[in-house]
Amino acid sequence: MGKKKETISLIDTFSEFNELKNIDKATLISVLEESFRNVISKNNGTDENYDIIINPDKGDLEIWRNRVVVEDDELEDPNLEISLSDALKIDEDFEVGEEVTDEVSLDHFGRRTILNLRQTLASKILELEKDNLYNKYKEKVGEIVSGEVYQVWKKELLLLDDEHNELILPKTEQIPTDFFRKGEHARAVVARVENKNNNPRIILSRTSPVFLERLFEQEIPEIADGLITIKGIARIPGERAKVSVEAYDDRIDPVGACVGMKGFRIHGIVRELRNENIDVINYTNNTNLYIQRALSPARINSITVREEERRAEVFLNPEEVSLAIGKGGANIKLASMLTGYNIEVFRDIDEVDEEDIYLDEFRDEIDGWVIDQLKKIGCSTAKNVLAMGRERIIREADLEDSTVDEVLDILRYEFEEEDTDPETNTDVDVEAESDMNGYMNEDGHEDEEGDEEEEENL
Repeated sequence: MGKKKETISLIDTFSEFNELKNIDKATLISVLEESFRNVISKNNGTDENYDIIINPDKGDLEIWRNRVVVEDDELEDPNLEISLSDALKIDEDFEVGEEVTDEVSLDHFGRRTILNLRQTLASKILELEKDNLYNKYKEKVGEIVSGEVYQVWKKELLLLDDEHNELILPKTEQIPTDFFRKGEHARAVVARVENKNNNPRIILSRTSPVFLERLFEQEIPEIADGLITIKGIARIPGERAKVSVEAYDDRIDPVGACVGMKGFRIHGIVRELRNENIDVINYTNNTNLYIQRALSPARINSITVREEERRAEVFLNPEEVSLAIGKGGANIKLASMLTGYNIEVFRDIDEVDEEDIYLDEFRDEIDGWVIDQLKKIGCSTAKNVLAMGRERIIREADLEDSTVDEVLDILRYEFEEEDTDPETNTDVDVEAESDMNGYMNEDGHEDEEGDEEEEENL
């Protein structure tokens, strides 16, 4: 009875892991056999003469030992040899030199060994389950998965998949407007799988461009079938995105296929991304045209591309600049991300104000990176900056209040020195007047001495 009890106890442990951890039978048998062989080898020095038969379904576990029959006085290793007298007790037909196979009970190993074996098996199967989980999700990197929200924490969400595996959705990988409650289902793409100290950690993302790409593949059959290819994606999660697409068949309109009738196809993607505005454009190998499409809805007058610097200078009418830049600079930022070029916007005006000064002239007073930020929002000259206004510069150029105030002070001071202000007399006006009518004395009266001397000479 003791033997049967120990056997059933062990097999119940194996069956439990098989059911809860979803380990296939072949792997489970391999782990069990390896564990038993380690015990046998440790106790007897070798396991080569043992056969282990395991049937996890029925709970059968049998260990058979093979030994060679030798004369009673020649017995040296009881593990590998059996005396003739003992062999005859098993079967009267045995002779010297023949092989005897007999079953070894678990009691043979001792209770302590059985308990240690059980713990070792549980540990090995748990490690095996972790390896399976890691390998499973390693192959799913870049794929969309769904999970039930199990825990909501400050910095991350804990989701459970259909097999109750834990998935992590960090706050940094969530769309800013995402809000999930416990029990809800969330979709995200598998961003990466970490394995620290054999503890797999599956990290999900809803802000990755790959998530948007997979949503397009799910919602638009032509992309799933390979008729339309996504060439590039740029996202500001929760706000706006740009996607460039290309069709290899000229009869297919890639943009129309992605948007669908009355936007039906893309509406599902927009809802999943919390009303993220998605622009779909046609891809082209023509760099100028690609940049022009990326900056839509702004209309471009001309583009100068500097390939070696991966930079593009775009010239537009003044009224088009705000469209090219977009709210908070989003449009030009996405266009730069999509095309791979650093895009700078310039106002294209026919009459150039001769009194205006290009911002590059102020690099000795204003940091270069600040000037670059101002140029990105279409301010290439000092008067462009002054005309835009303080609040708008702070909002669109993403600069600190103090930095903008300092820039405005520098630019205003420059014009106060050099230009004529109709409301106040400047030094330039006084000097010009003095040259024509004489100069002012210390009391503020005009000194006519110069004129008198000139008359005497005449």
